Amino acid sequence: MRILSLMLWIAAIALPVHSASAAPVKMTIVLERQYLDGEMSEEKVIETIDSMTEIWKKYRDWQLVTLDDQTIVFRKTINDISPLLKTNGYFGITDDGTLSIFNGKPGRSSKIIQSFFQIDVQKLESRQQKKLKQGIRVLSKERYEQVIEMYRHFAVVQ
Repeated sequence: MRILSLMLWIAAIALPVHSASAAPVKMTIVLERQYLDGEMSEEKVIETIDSMTEIWKKYRDWQLVTLDDQTIVFRKTINDISPLLKTNGYFGITDDGTLSIFNGKPGRSSKIIQSFFQIDVQKLESRQQKKLKQGIRVLSKERYEQVIEMYRHFAVVQ
């Protein structure tokens, strides 16, 4: 809280939009969203700012990351998986048995989005091995957590 107060104080000094006679200023607002799967999205908006108080009020649910006289960066942790995973994410295993999420169905040409832990594939039933090779669709946060937890029991302990 002290750091935020210090940053607000610095902003009040650095930015001319605080004085009553200052003209509105155009600033770039960067909104970073951090998802459970580690994915980060970024949205940039240009806003005309009459007062910093207005900005703090508008983005009160966001954490201030940086600010200068042209840009303010805010970040928010989203308690959900990213839109990328919901759209095209599949759980699968790599050649070395690492549980991973692929962009598309698992295969040699699929890009790995996120990796978790190595699975002792010999302990899996054949239908579970087949499911992982074909890919398990990630549609929701609940499904994401459920699959990780289910395969955690088969993790190789080193």
